[in-house]
Amino acid sequence: MEAIEAINQKTLKKVPDLKPGDTVRVHTKIIEGSKERIQIFEGVVLRVKGGGVNQTFTVRKLSYGIGVERTFLIQSPKVAKIEIKKRANVRRAYLTYLRNLRGKAAKLKDQKFDILATNVVEELKPEDLAPPTEEVTDADITEIVAEEAAEEVTTSDEVSTEDIAAAENAEDTNNDPDDAAETDHQIAQEEEVEAGIEKAEADLERGKDGEGAQAEKNVEDVA
Repeated sequence: MEAIEAINQKTLKKVPDLKPGDTVRVHTKIIEGSKERIQIFEGVVLRVKGGGVNQTFTVRKLSYGIGVERTFLIQSPKVAKIEIKKRANVRRAYLTYLRNLRGKAAKLKDQKFDILATNVVEELKPEDLAPPTEEVTDADITEIVAEEAAEEVTTSDEVSTEDIAAAENAEDTNNDPDDAAETDHQIAQEEEVEAGIEKAEADLERGKDGEGAQAEKNVEDVA
């Protein structure tokens, strides 16, 4: 028996120390088909019975004026969490008299207690913990900087190669005979336009000089 109890003690999960008169919230697992959800049952603990893996507790609550009682196995895998909300000062181990009381008569006298120390905080599993961070040394930083500099140099070399290729293509385009002929034709047209403009200006000046001479002649005739 002692060996069995020792094995059971190792497998027991941590739960808060429940007492009659405690107002608790029991989180139970409800399986519906392939889905699982948490249902909360809140009420007053009527009694705590047994110990170890066989320890149970009975919780009573009023639902629409009707008393509902449920007995839970503390070590059951279906009990996800137990929260103690209030603690009352009672003198009995089994509060059966609450079944016959209603309203203020059923209210228990509250007792001060440390809610954080009483409630058990869930322990995180190793997979829930963040992975350990690696320490970064000066050598690692120097290596990272060198790699970034090498990438920048490679990128600049690639850009320079692309620029050179574009310039060569531009030179090849300029050396094309068809393009050269078109350029010569444009230059010739520009020269013709400039020559026409100069000729028009010269004719205009000649016209102005002729009009001045004719006017002087007319003045002499009148005199």
